[in-house]
Amino acid sequence: MTRADVPKRVDGRTARAERTREAIVTAHLELIGEGDLRPTGERIAERAGVSLRALWTNFKDMETLFEASGVRVLAQQDAVYQKISSSLPLPERIDAFCRQRAELLQLIAPAALAAAMRAPVSAQLRRNRAVHIDRVRAEVEELFAAELEMAGPGREELLNAVVAATTWSAWSMLRDGLGLDPEAARAVLARTVRALLINGITAGLG
Repeated sequence: MTRADVPKRVDGRTARAERTREAIVTAHLELIGEGDLRPTGERIAERAGVSLRALWTNFKDMETLFEASGVRVLAQQDAVYQKISSSLPLPERIDAFCRQRAELLQLIAPAALAAAMRAPVSAQLRRNRAVHIDRVRAEVEELFAAELEMAGPGREELLNAVVAATTWSAWSMLRDGLGLDPEAARAVLARTVRALLINGITAGLG
């Protein structure tokens, strides 16, 4: 064997390991999407077409699998996310923002529901949730910067209110708690954001 053969063999092994990891993450999210919100290692390995040993060789525990699956879910969101111009009139910004939030929340619904069940005992799932919240917070701060500034001393309170109203917990209440279809839930979401921003501006100017 020549020295040139060594990198090729290593690269091949690395590529196979990466394909195995991707198959495991795909299996995990597919099972969740089909309603198996707490899939076991055995079920995940079977769906991925790998041995249980291979599963735990690539992921030392469920926490590391939750981390990889969380990255995949974020990538799925990024693939459909479209930046909204902050120069649009407020009604158009609210409408575009809430339509996109509804679409993204529907996209992650199975994973978010599964995560909510295990988050109390999973530090990684809580970290995943924090990443989603931070992303929404950053978008709200940028998209509604003018309105938040106009809220004056109430800026932080208004920001927290809009973020809380547009993340998974609120969406789950609309869809699962109240039984609204996606369009009805989106309309309530838009009404809530509109009311919060207008009230915040009014309070700031008063």
